[in-house]
Amino acid sequence: MTKRDYYEILGVPRTASIDDIKKAYRKLAMQYHPDRNPGNKEAEEKFKEAAEAYEVLSDQDKRSRYDRFGHEGVRQGADFHDWTNANASDIFSIFNDIFSAGFGGSIFDDIFGGASRTRTHSTGGIGERGSDLRISVKLSLEEIAEGVEKKVKIKRFEKCSTCGGSGSKPGTGMATCPTCGGHGEIRRATKTMFGQFINVVQCTTCGGTGRIMKDPCPTCSGNGRVNGESTIKVKIPAGVGDGNYLTLRGEGNAGRRGGPNGDLVVIIEEQAHEHFKREGDDVIYNLDLSFSEAALGSEVEVPTLTGRAKLKIDAGIQSGKILRMRDKGLPHLNGYGHGDQLVAINIYTPTKLSQRDKEILKELARSANTKPPSRNGNSSN
Repeated sequence: MTKRDYYEILGVPRTASIDDIKKAYRKLAMQYHPDRNPGNKEAEEKFKEAAEAYEVLSDQDKRSRYDRFGHEGVRQGADFHDWTNANASDIFSIFNDIFSAGFGGSIFDDIFGGASRTRTHSTGGIGERGSDLRISVKLSLEEIAEGVEKKVKIKRFEKCSTCGGSGSKPGTGMATCPTCGGHGEIRRATKTMFGQFINVVQCTTCGGTGRIMKDPCPTCSGNGRVNGESTIKVKIPAGVGDGNYLTLRGEGNAGRRGGPNGDLVVIIEEQAHEHFKREGDDVIYNLDLSFSEAALGSEVEVPTLTGRAKLKIDAGIQSGKILRMRDKGLPHLNGYGHGDQLVAINIYTPTKLSQRDKEILKELARSANTKPPSRNGNSSN
C-alpha cells in the first residue's frame, strides 16, 4: 500500500512552519482520537497516520530527509519509529509536549489522554484507584462565547473521615500481609525441561498492597470510603463545542483503602439557540427583510452573541445574500481571534394585505423596474 504524503495528511503546504504543523496535528488528533471514535478502525488508522506525519515533519532532521528522499529517506534512518502497533497512550506519551496547552491544563490531556494515562499509574502499594465519573454540562452559545464557570453537584464515594481512608479502625493500623510478606506479589517457580521459570502474580490476600487490616473501620466497614455528595466548580474555556470534554483530576470516586481518587470527566452539551446556528466558530443568523427594506436599503438591528448590533443593508439586496459581521462569532479554542456572524438575507413575502396595500403593489407591478431581468427581456446575468 502506497503511503500518503505527510504534508497532505496534515493538510499543510511544504513551506509550513512548525507551529502550523503542530496546530494541524492537534486538530486531526482531536478529530480521530479512538476515544471519540470507539470501534472505528478507519479513524484509528488516520490517528496513527497523523502521528507518524507529525513525528517526521516536526523534527528538522527527519523533515529534511523526507523532503529530499521521501518516505524511504525517513525509513532508513536509525530513529525510524514504526506506528503500526502504536496505541493512543503511546502517542500521548511520545508527544507529551504538544499536549500541554489550554483547556484546563492541556486540551489533549484533558479531552483524551489524561484519564487513560492515570489508569496505568501504579498505586504504589497503597490501595485501589477510584473509578472515574462522567457528567454532562449544558451550555448556551453565549456561555460558550465568553467561557463560564459552572457548579455541578455530584454523588460519589468520599474518603471516610473516621479512618482517613485507610479502612482500618483508628488506632489499629495495618499489618504486613503474611502471604506475600509485604511485597504485594507472589513468586512461583516452575520447573520445565528448559529450566526453571519464575512467575510473578499479585497477592490475592492483600490485593497487591502488601498490607492487611488488623481491625476494619466501623464506619466504612474497611472500605476506606463512604457515599457522599459534593459541589464542584468547573471552569470551561471559551470556544468549546458539543462533545468536547475535559478531565478534572482527582474529582472522581475515592479509592478503596487509601487508593487515589478517580477523575471527573465533564462532557460539553451545546444547547440549540433561538436565533443562531453554529458552523465551526461561525454563527449563522437568518434575517427577514421586507420588500421595501430590500429595495430601498436600510439599517437594521440584529442580535449577536454579545448583544444587539446595527447592520447596514444596501439598496437592491437580493434574497440569499450572505452578509459577514467580522469577529462576531465564537472564539477559537486554544487560539486567537474569533469566527464571524453570517447573516443570511431572506425577502419576506406578506400574506395579509389591505385593499390599499394591493393597490400600491398593483401600481408597482406595472413598472418594468420591479420585474426580474429575465422577465423583462434582459439576461438574468
